[in-house]
Order: sequence, then structure tokens, then C-alpha cells
Amino acid sequence: MKFIVSLLSNPGILLGTFALIGLLAQKKSGTEVLKGTFKTVIGFLIFSVGASTITGSLQNFNTLFQTGFNITGVIASPEAAIALAQTSYGFVVSSTLILGFIMNLFFARITPLKNILFHGGHSLFFAGVLALILKSHGFDDVTAIIIGGTMLGFFSAALPQLCQPFIRKITGSDDMAIGHFNMIGYAASGYIGQAFSKYKDKTTEDINFPKWLSFFRDFLMGVSVIMLILFYIATIAAGSEATSEISGSVHWLVYPLMQAFTFAAGMSILMTGVRMFLAEITAAFVSISEKFIPNSKPALDVPTIFPFAPTAVLVGFLSSYAAGLLAILFMASFSFPVVIIPAAHICFFSGGAAGVFGNSTGGWRGAVLGSFFVGLLLAFLPAILYPLYAGMGVEGSTFPNVDYNIVGIFLDWLLGIFS
Repeated sequence: MKFIVSLLSNPGILLGTFALIGLLAQKKSGTEVLKGTFKTVIGFLIFSVGASTITGSLQNFNTLFQTGFNITGVIASPEAAIALAQTSYGFVVSSTLILGFIMNLFFARITPLKNILFHGGHSLFFAGVLALILKSHGFDDVTAIIIGGTMLGFFSAALPQLCQPFIRKITGSDDMAIGHFNMIGYAASGYIGQAFSKYKDKTTEDINFPKWLSFFRDFLMGVSVIMLILFYIATIAAGSEATSEISGSVHWLVYPLMQAFTFAAGMSILMTGVRMFLAEITAAFVSISEKFIPNSKPALDVPTIFPFAPTAVLVGFLSSYAAGLLAILFMASFSFPVVIIPAAHICFFSGGAAGVFGNSTGGWRGAVLGSFFVGLLLAFLPAILYPLYAGMGVEGSTFPNVDYNIVGIFLDWLLGIFS
């Protein structure tokens, strides 16, 4: 069981396996099969190194920001929440994940929903949400696994379809889909952008910066400067003592400099990996579609679209994070039972992707407003289900993503009516 769960939770291995099947189906030579398979796995691992670097840097920023501005509450971090969920409900969560992947293939085979989702981490988080809700309503393990796994498989195939019209605009092709459970939010960002369709040509990528800001035309330079500003604000607010606790032997004023550049390096690594594995997996999927699941598409993690509008990613991150900070003020002012603290790495990936979607239909105006809306959803939706999770032993963290929460809130409401 642990072997299967580990395998299905590793999207790099899954992608490599599908690339292997596709290349064998094309009757490629042994050398070409090995080369294509290895490049897919290695490309994804390069991508993962970049993503981990970015996430680690942003988690350090989160710590400094919360300390400096004395913010307390529940951190919207699915990694911590799933660890707590697996402590008490590990068998149900793991089994739901496995059945969900099988049902994803089943739905892709027999329905028009041809998307096969490869984000093992997000599938695991969704399995955790479904397991907690079903168990909270008194279902036995087997029933919870069957219901949860079927739902997970269905939504893995169905939700990417919401984003596909925008993916065609962003990438210029229909060869891939997005598989990242904020898909309702991304589609909403695209539709919000359509309200500014007459400005769609004024995209984030064509912003005319003043001469003294011309370095922003280089995406990595822009990222470095923005993150330098954010890190120094958080560091100075936190002070030397708090910063030194996480900086180790690095001077507390040098630490934010290195973290900002580490973040930029992570972005460069991530985009290199994306380009490498995307070329291999899309080619391999042609044969898989023809032989096993006709017209199927790989539903991949959101950074696969970042190279198409890198400035929109930065705009989306800043806009969604601003929305999360405003949500904190609102929750605190109106005495919400729980205050959800936005995780910077969640806002970067999810808000950044929302920015790309909004930008594709409404230019920079769509990027700003679409990602701001998604930032509000990431902040307010988790507050609704948090009491249920806390009652099941998952306290101090929660699942922030839009799709988990919308599906989870509806499922909890529906089960409440029948019970």
C-alpha cells in the first residue's frame, strides 16, 4: 500500500510512465524510449527543484511577515493539514487517492471528459478533504473510500475542462490541460478578464516601463527586485533577533538579499524544467490518446503556463497576496471565529496562474482583478470548513484551494440535509 501511494503521489514517476507507454506505442527504438522517458522524469524533477526552492523561500518570508506584523491565525497550508489528516485517517486518505486515480482513467475513457490529472500532491490534498468530510458525517471506511475516490476521479477529469477555453488562448494549442485544484478560480479569473476584453491587447507582457524601470522587461530582474523589497520589509518589521533565528550564521540584513535571489534562481530552474518535460509528455500523449484513451490530455501543474506570460505571474502573485492581507483585516475587524493567514507560496502559484488567465482575456486589468478575486476565495472559503476540520483533529492549518473548498462545502451541506 505504501509503495502504491508513494508512486501515485509522485507526478514525475507518473509522467515518466506515461511517456514510456506513449513511446513504446509509437514503436520507438530502445534508445529513443529511454531518452524520452528519462528526459520527462528529469525535466519534472528540475521543475520540482525550482518549485521547492520557491516554496522554501516564501515560507521563510511568511515567518518573517507574521512575526513582524504580529499576525496570528490559521495558516492556509495544505502540506501541514494533510499531515495531520493522515495521522488519524491515513488508510481512508491513501485509499481514496488510489481509487481516485483509477476512476480518473475510467471517466476519461468512457466520457467526453478526457483529462488525466498528474498533480499527485493536489490529488492527495483533495483526498484528505473528502475523507475528513465523509468521516465527519459517520461513514464507515469502505463507503467513505468508494464515495471519495469516485468524486476525486470525476473532478480530476471534469474540472480541467472549465479552464480549457482559456488554455487554448494562453498556449495557442489544445494539447494539454491544467490540473491544479484551483480550476474554478482560474476559470473565474478568465471570465473576469473578459469584462475588459477591449483592453486584452494591453497585456502585462507589453507594459511600457519608464526608462529607469526598463530592467523589469527582464522577468528575472523584475522578480528579484520585487522579492528584495518584500523580504526587506518583512525582515525589518521582524527585527534582527527574529530574523537571526531562521538565518543561522547569515547576517540578518544579508539574509533577505540571499532569499530574494534564491527565489529568482528557483524561478529560472522551474521554467527550464517546464520546457524540458512538457515537450516530451505532449508528444508521448499523442500515442496514448490514439491507442488507449482517445483524445485524452495530460492535466499538468500550473507553472507549465508561466513561460507564456511571466510578468502576469508576478502581477497575479502581488494582487492575490494583497487580497489575502485585506481579508485578514476584514476577518479580524468582524470577529470571525478563525482568521485565515494566506501562505505566500500558495498565493504565488495560484495567484500567479490566475493572473495569466485574467491577462489572456483582459490584459493587465484582467490579471489584476482576476487574481485579486482568487486571492479572496483562497482566504475566505477555508474559514467555512475549518471548524469541521478542527473537530476531526486538523488544527492550526487548513486546505486553502478553491476547488477543495467549493466541492467540500457543497458536500458537507448536502450530507447535512440527508443526515
